[in-house]
Formats: sequence, structure tokens, C-alpha cells
Amino acid sequence: MKPWGLVLVLINLCWIRHVQAEFFTSIGQMTDLIYKERDLVQSLKEYIREEEERLSKIKRWATQVDELTSKSTADPEGYLGHPVNAYKLVKRLNTDWVSLENLVLQDSAKGFIANLTFQREFFPSAEDETGAAKALMRLQDTYRLDPDIISKGKLPGTDYISSLSADDCFGMGKIAYHESDYYHTVLWMQQALKQLDEGEEAAISKVEVLDYLSYTVFQLGDLQRAVELTRRLLVLDSSHERAGNNLRYFEKLLEKETSEKKLNKTSTTEAPTTKDGIYSRPLDYLPERDTYEALCRGEGVNMNPRRQKRLFCRYHDGNKHPLLVLGPIKEEDEWDTPHIVRYLDVLSDEEIEKIKELAKPKLRRATVRDPKTGVLTVANYRVSKSAWLEEYDDLVIARVNQRMQAITGLTVDTAEMLQVANYGMGGQYEPHFDFSRRPFDLNLKSEGNRLATYLNYKTESEAFKLLGTGNRVATFLNYMSDVEAGGATVFPDFGAAIWPKKGTAVFWYNLFRSGEGDYRTRHAACPVLVGSKWVSNKWFHERGQEFLRPCGLTEVD
Repeated sequence: MKPWGLVLVLINLCWIRHVQAEFFTSIGQMTDLIYKERDLVQSLKEYIREEEERLSKIKRWATQVDELTSKSTADPEGYLGHPVNAYKLVKRLNTDWVSLENLVLQDSAKGFIANLTFQREFFPSAEDETGAAKALMRLQDTYRLDPDIISKGKLPGTDYISSLSADDCFGMGKIAYHESDYYHTVLWMQQALKQLDEGEEAAISKVEVLDYLSYTVFQLGDLQRAVELTRRLLVLDSSHERAGNNLRYFEKLLEKETSEKKLNKTSTTEAPTTKDGIYSRPLDYLPERDTYEALCRGEGVNMNPRRQKRLFCRYHDGNKHPLLVLGPIKEEDEWDTPHIVRYLDVLSDEEIEKIKELAKPKLRRATVRDPKTGVLTVANYRVSKSAWLEEYDDLVIARVNQRMQAITGLTVDTAEMLQVANYGMGGQYEPHFDFSRRPFDLNLKSEGNRLATYLNYKTESEAFKLLGTGNRVATFLNYMSDVEAGGATVFPDFGAAIWPKKGTAVFWYNLFRSGEGDYRTRHAACPVLVGSKWVSNKWFHERGQEFLRPCGLTEVD
């Protein structure tokens, strides 16, 4: 309800009451009342119309969200496995419900407002909405998804179809813009404009989109396109002051650039390469970015026929270990060198559900060590939640620990607790090492800043030194869910991609027998495109393995 509508009605009523003692004495004056009453009725009708429109908006919103919640509560994890659904849920709770609150606040629905105010304490924050938007952009980049594909929800491996509106696309673009991420700003503003051009109804206008888009392409150095977009904006709104000023500025720069080009017969500043309005993706801090993301898409895997012939499957009894003599485990080679194996039927469905049940209350955002301070902190390159489980938490943890010990032939006495991780929307862990590196080993191409590298190695070494158990000699990784799309474990150094399969586990050594780190084992958890990825892992340490895995005589033994 617009407050001024009701105020106007009340003012008119007050005016009539104030002067009514004077009107009967003059018919001429009373004729004024006819027109006042007509105006009053019109004001009242306008108030009623706006109130009905407001209630109609609330009803439409309630119907839409009711349909969504009916669908989402039927299969929460499956529903949120679709990254568009996850993003839109965060966006609704952080942005859309606030808009609804403002709409309802115009009425006296105190009970609903009180409830909504209470519930908002548990809603996602603006930071969550930004994080969800970045997750969608990460999926967009890693799996080379066109914004139109994401907007239409046409993602592999999901039964859910969830689309992004022009308003949603505009919101994505704004988030990217405020992060100074102009590459994604252009992509999502263009998508919003495309949907508006196709006739989609939206709260935002083409003028608003063009305002952001024109200035963003200017920031990217594309003066010609900035001029074209600004002119289009002014055709729609000739009184747009900022656009008018921008156009004059852009045209002046473009004229200067053209003059210099003619004078020097060469361009002093090259406009960014663009194809169909799409600019080149900027380079970032990760040297093996292209290789890593290609492997996540299943491209560039170096498993050739010759190497394939060296891979076998077998029954593994852990050198006649009592737990495996009567029930040997199925073992498959995933890679020849470094040797990576997959074990089948390692965890039962019942064990997996119990582990997840124990972990859920303890899940916290996964952290990494800040290379400068050594303090554990969250980072964009590790997006998941994790929990640590000890043997005394439940008998199933003790049983699983003993099984991993039997399979690997390594002792769990010096191993770390069982770490359980859940990767949600766009969840990932970019290329990293599981073992700690030496401070003086600074010749890695994958490391950028030498000081940061040194400090990172130093804090890693000290972290394991405090444990008193030596370095991480091996990694045992349990897959506790199938992932509909994405979520592979990849090794960029030698081009391997291992896909999650519920109930299986993969195992590899991080150190050579000499104790030197095997830098080939740098690996990553690819972003989850569709689904919810659950894993648990056990890191075995050097101490206690002296007779179980004797040292070698050379560095690469």
C-alpha cells in the first residue's frame, strides 16, 4: 500500500469536516463539494487498486514459493544438487524475502512481520549470496557453460529444471561488478539484456542493464562498444544524465584514439579480443588452470592404450590380514605411475549414512593455512565443509579405521582423525599437496611468490612437526556419494581424472620410500556441477611405518 494514498483520503475527509458548517449557506459553494467528493472517490479507488495490486503480488509470490518448497522438501539434497536451485535459494532468502517484507510492512500484518523478523536471523547473508553467485561463475568457467545454458537450467545429470530470470542474471552481473570482475559482469549483463530483448517481464529495465554493461566494457578497454551501448541506452532514455556525460567522454577518447592511430599508423591501445560480445577470460594465480579445468571436464586425460595395458584388477587380502582373508577386497589400478588404486565396496550404505549422521553437526567451513601468518582461514580455492571424527565417536569409525589399516598395511596409530567433507554448490579444492614441503625447495613452477612459498612451506612443516608423527606418507580417500556431474579428483601433473563412485576408495602414496615428497601427486577436487559430494579421508603419517613400508635407498624408491 502506498501511504500517500490513504493520507490523501484522510486529508480530504478532514477538510470536509472542517468546512461543512459553512457549505449549506451557499449552493454555489456546495457545488465545490461535488468535485471534492469526486476527487475523494477517485483517491479511494486508487488506494483500493494499489492495495489489491499489493495483495495480488503477495499472493503470486506465496503461490510460487509454495510450489518451490513442495518440490524442494520432497528431495532437499537432490534439489540443492542443482547449482541454480542452490543459488536461487540463497538469493531468495537474502534478497527477495527482504523485498517481500518491505511490501508487507506497508500493512499491519504484525504477526507475519514478527515471525519473518525472527526467521531472518537464520537467513543467508549478502556474503552468502555473493558466494553462491561466485560458485555459479566458477562452474560456468570450469565446465565452459554458456550463461544461456545456466539460465535455462539445462545441466547434465539432474531431473530438475530451474531457470534464472532476467532479474537473477542482472543480480549475478551486479555481484561480479562490485567484485571488479568485469569479465563475468559482461557475460551476465548480456544475458539479462538478451532475456529482456526476448520480451521477458522483469523488475529491472534495459536502461539499468545497459548502464552497467556500457561502463563495464569501457573498463575492459572496448571504447567502440561502450559508445554503441551508451547510444542505445540514450535512445531508450534521452534524459539519462550519467549516460549523456559518459557518451561525450567515450566519444572524445575514441576520437583521440582514432587520431593517434592515423598519426602513428598503428594502434596505441588494442581493444580486447571479443567474439559475439564475449571477452577473453583473464589469467589468474593458478599456473595449471587450463590443464586442471580440462581434466575436470574429462578432457586431456593421458590414459593411452599402452598405459591402459599396464592396469589390472585383483582381489587384495592385505598380505593375509585376518580381516581380509575370508573377504578380500576388490582392487583396481587407476594409474600406473605414480601408482593409484581404487578399492571397491569399502564402505556399506549403512556405514556411510552413519558417518554422515555423525559428521553433520560438526561440519564447519574447511580452512587452509594463511602462508603469511600460519593461521587457519577460509579461502575461495577451497570451498567445502568438513568435520573430524575420532574412534570413540562411534564403533563404525573404529571399524572403518581398522579396515583402512588392513587394506593399506599401514598403521592408523599415527594417522590423523577421519576427516569428512561435504562439497555443496560449486564445491572444490584447487590443486594442492597433501604432504608438507620443505622450506628450501623453492624451484616449483607452480609456486608464484617466493616469500609466500617459503612461509607456506615453513608453516606446513611446523604443523606436522607439532604432531610428532612425521609427514603425510599416504592418502586414503573414501567416496561416500555418487556425483551426477563434476566433482572428479584430478592430477594435473600427469593428466589423471578419477570420478567419484559411492562406496569405493582411492589410495596413493604422497612420499617416495626415501621420504622425499612426490610432487606429481599435486591434485584437486573439481567443482561439483550437479549433486552433493561426500568424501572421507585418512592421512597416514611416516612415524610407525618404518617396518611396514621400509625406506628406499634412492630418492625415487
